This record gives sequence, C-alpha cells and structure tokens, in this order.
Amino acid sequence: MTKKATNLKICLSSILVVLLLVPTVAWGHCTCDIQAQHQHKSRSKSLTYKLIAIASILVAGTVGVGLPQFGRKFDALSPQSDIFFMVKAFAAGVILATGYIHILPDAFNSLTSPCLKETLWRDFPFTGFVAMMSSIGTLMVDSFATGYYKRLHFNNNSNKTQQEVINGDEEIGVIVGEEHQGHVHIHTHATHGHAHGSSTNIPSSGHREIVTLDLIRHRIISQVLELGIVVHSVIIGISLGACQNPQIIKPLLAALSFHQFFEGMGLGGCISQAKFKSLSTAIMVLFFSLTAPAGIAIGIAVSSVYKEDSPTALVVEGIFYSASAGILIYMALVDLLAADFMNPRMQDNGRLQLGACISLLLGVGCMSVLAKWA
Repeated sequence: MTKKATNLKICLSSILVVLLLVPTVAWGHCTCDIQAQHQHKSRSKSLTYKLIAIASILVAGTVGVGLPQFGRKFDALSPQSDIFFMVKAFAAGVILATGYIHILPDAFNSLTSPCLKETLWRDFPFTGFVAMMSSIGTLMVDSFATGYYKRLHFNNNSNKTQQEVINGDEEIGVIVGEEHQGHVHIHTHATHGHAHGSSTNIPSSGHREIVTLDLIRHRIISQVLELGIVVHSVIIGISLGACQNPQIIKPLLAALSFHQFFEGMGLGGCISQAKFKSLSTAIMVLFFSLTAPAGIAIGIAVSSVYKEDSPTALVVEGIFYSASAGILIYMALVDLLAADFMNPRMQDNGRLQLGACISLLLGVGCMSVLAKWA
C-alpha cells in the first residue's frame, strides 16, 4: 500500500511539473513570435524612413548645390559681389566643421573600436596619419594639376602669340606699301612693344593670363572638393541604409538633409566660380546630388549581410573617413578660406572682413549643432 501511495505521489508530482512547464514553453514560443513580429514591424518602419531619406536628401542636395548656379543670373549673388564672399565663407565653415566635427571623430571611433581584435590599429594613430597623408596628397594634386595646366596654357598661348606677331608684321607691311604712294604714313612699332593710338577696347595680355589662371585654380578646387565630399557621402549613405533602428534613422533624416544642403552650397559656390560648360556643371551637380541617396540604396541592399561592427567594415570606414576628413580640412583652410581672406579686396574692406568672419562662424556653428544628431 505504501509502495502504491509512493508511486501515486510520484505520478501526481510528474503530472504537476508537466502542467507547470507547458504554459512556460508555450509562453516562450509566444514571446519569440512577438519578438519576430516586433522586429519585422521595426524593419518595415526603418525601410519607410530610408525611402523618405533618399527623397529628402536628394532634394536638399540638389537645391543646395544648384542655388549658386542660378545665383549667377543675379548681380547680388555674382562671384564678384560682397554677398558671394560671405556665402563662400559660410560654406567654407560648413565644410571645415564637416571635416573636424562630423568625419574625424567617426574615423577615430572606427579605428579604435574594441571590436578590432588586431592590436595594430590601436597601437598606432592611423586616423591622424591617414588624414595627414590625404591632406599632403591633396596638396600635391593641387600643385601638380595647377602647374600642368599652367604650362599647357602658356605653351599654347606663346605659339599663338608668335603666329599673331608674324601675321601682324605681314599685314603692316602690306598696308604701308599700299598707302605710301597716297602720302598716308602709318607709323607702327609692333616689334618694339608699343603702338600709337587708342587701345581701350583691347584687354591686356597680363589681365587675360591672370583670369585664366584663376579659372584653372577654381576648376581644380571644385573637382578635388567634390571628390572629398562624395567619398564621405557614400559611406554615410551606406551606414544609414544598413541601419535597422527607426529611432536612430528618424533624427538622422532631418540632420543629413540639412548637412547635404549646406555642403551643396559650399560645393556649388566653387563650381559657379569655375565657370564650367553647362554639361560639365550639370554632371557635377548630378553626381553630388545622387551620391548620398545611392549610398542609402546600397545600404538597404546589403543590410542583411552588412555588419557595422565587423572588423572589415570598421577598418574600411575608418580609413575612408580619415582620408575624406584630410581632404575637406585642407580644401576649407587653404583653397577656400585662405584664398578669400587674403584677397586684397577683402583686406581693403573692413566691413566685408567682419561680415565674412561672422558668416564663417555661422557656418561652423550650424554644422556643429547638427553633430548632435548626425
């Protein structure tokens, strides 16, 4: 009897344990289902925000880079006006803050991440080294490209001038020969470097050379600057496209739209001064406008396999961010700010200097505030 009672107790205890475990197991399955549904809903919401971001950033970038192009039609926004100097100072401040506040810290975070198991990346300051080398590389490209186009222009110009002198001497000889019998004496000393008469309508050769060299400089600056902006725009786009958290994407959407708009203004001002042909201008504007949205689209496509914390992704992002920061910092300080602030026109105008300094600080301030969200 005692044995039967013991067996009965064991059976009842087993049944009770099973009855207690079944709801727990069932609840575990329900929790997984709820988590799966929540994750699916979160991804769907993230995709919606990403599509909105593509449209918003595309419009903001196009408007920002396009405004200076349309501004050339208005005298107040022409490259020779005081307002344009202040707009350029604001844009240079935006680009400078982008390099120092937005990109360089991200590069440090990527290359010093604890997810990188290799001690090499943490033992040596690769971020500063890559940024420094990219600045030096930009200087070399700037110098060699300017020198090459300058020599090319002067060689072509000297050949053209020699031909014009030869043709001019022949024409002068013909005129003197024809008019000698009619007692009309034309006394011209082309070979001695001067001529009698009015030459107010003929632009001097030296002035044309200066204008041409300035144009070459502006074209090189705009192309190198676009390269630096495009590199980090693509990386930012991929990071945003690969992100699956709508709480992160939502504030980034507005911040990156303003970011792209201000950067576009800076680049657009340089393109406007370079005076490219219409087709070249359209290509540069389109290229800038599409890079960040294209990066987001790539990020969406690879979001299932892309891992932001993987060592490969961190190293690639860190190196590209560092290089991009070096390019933008060099361009902002040397080619934009130094060139304009040392310009004799600004040096001779105290009000313009003050206005440009205020515009510069406003540009830096706007981008620094955006760093809180982007």
